[in-house]
Amino acid sequence: MVDAVVWDIGRVLVQWDFPRIWRDVIPDDAERVAFTTTVVSEAWHFRHDCGEPMADMIAARVAEFPQHRALIERYRTHWLLSVPGPIAGTHPLVERLAARGVPQYSITNFGADAFAMFRPTFPILDHMGAIVVSGEERLAKPDAAIFDLAAARFGHDPARMLFIDDNAANIAAARALGWQVHWFDGDAGALEADLIGLGLL
Repeated sequence: MVDAVVWDIGRVLVQWDFPRIWRDVIPDDAERVAFTTTVVSEAWHFRHDCGEPMADMIAARVAEFPQHRALIERYRTHWLLSVPGPIAGTHPLVERLAARGVPQYSITNFGADAFAMFRPTFPILDHMGAIVVSGEERLAKPDAAIFDLAAARFGHDPARMLFIDDNAANIAAARALGWQVHWFDGDAGALEADLIGLGLL
């Protein structure tokens, strides 16, 4: 039996395209790839997910690459460009679950500064009873500690919650802790079928 659904956000409910922050100022694909792998990168951004403030990250990067100051500072000023829109098909599932009274929550690797900018733009999250944000907790998936924190905060047995994530390591960590899981590969139809099979839709 499953009586609650727990969503990841990035690449499950919303598109996330990190290099898009610089697409209009570095139009050449090869040059943009070079910049977003050597000066800034998803691995560098993950430090924000783990709790490091944007201002500190930017200051340190500018000190290392002063010639790229303006581009590095776009990380903060244009961050919302990296989340261009919803993932096709998942928002209707959230709405349908809400209509049936199914409790919904979220565990997301998201920096605190970025989430503060993003949250007001994404009203589908109003359906979440609680959201555990890695940057606020200074714990990030796939660390078991963030799953334990979330289970305590949500007030449900992990074995009775379905955790949905696009990252295989996060899915493996949750499964090892006794959560029910759905590895989301972009196919909202497969997720819908799983929710139906579990009696949630």
